Amino acid sequence: MQTIETGKTATLKVEREVPFGYFLTNEEQDVLLHESEITEPIEIGQEIDVFIYVDKQDRLTASMKIPQVQIDQYDWASVVEVRRGLGVFVDIGINKDILVSERDLPELKHLWPQEGDQLYICLRSNQEGRLSGRLATETIIQELASRAPESLMNKQIKGRTYRVLRVGSFVFTEIGFRCFIHHSEQLKEPRLGQMIEGRVIDVKEDGSLNVSLIPRSHEKMDKDSETILRYLHSKNGSMPFSDKSDPIDIKEQFQMSKGSFKRALGKLMKEGIIYQEQGWTHKKEND
Repeated sequence: MQTIETGKTATLKVEREVPFGYFLTNEEQDVLLHESEITEPIEIGQEIDVFIYVDKQDRLTASMKIPQVQIDQYDWASVVEVRRGLGVFVDIGINKDILVSERDLPELKHLWPQEGDQLYICLRSNQEGRLSGRLATETIIQELASRAPESLMNKQIKGRTYRVLRVGSFVFTEIGFRCFIHHSEQLKEPRLGQMIEGRVIDVKEDGSLNVSLIPRSHEKMDKDSETILRYLHSKNGSMPFSDKSDPIDIKEQFQMSKGSFKRALGKLMKEGIIYQEQGWTHKKEND
């Protein structure tokens, strides 16, 4: 006899039809298969594979939509709602969103995932059979991770954060590489579940990667130049800042050091985009 457990797949027989769906059975216990959970035609007496969960009315329910996320089975799940004081809800592919409790989320609320972020989770079930999401632990990630090749050195790589700590952020890529970003290698701490792209700065002996989110100097200068140009556009092409401006004023307005500001100005002047005059910086009209 097939055991019926929430959060897992079961093979059950179609017992009888009702106005709102079918009842399935393992010859000892009946489970509702609502019409909204049917993905293809079925017949009385047929055995079908279904996913078991407790619905919003606390009824034991079956779904022919088989999610990749199950008890002890990990996959990515998209965040569909953030609810302060409770946690975040994720979509695993059935007609009920699953809660990841705030107890499992970072203490700092600005590091909570946002809608559209994805969490690497499995399911857990309480005594009443209600399901919740469980974040993958470091041990689980290590077991699932693939060894990264040395050829990835200095290459760009994408992944999602699965753990955020003061020392840095931990990332799992979609192709299964485990990465670490030290806090000194990130300009801004990424959220849990956020997709990030960084540069591989070390391939470790265990096959994991160290990644930096800080652009190379020329890439950073390009971004700084873009910041200055956007500001100039907003001020009709002139601003009361130059390479002689106070470092504090520059930091407050542009969020960059005076050295970075001067390098970016120098690049724009060399390219003939701007010029300086009497402590002001102006965009050239032909730009």
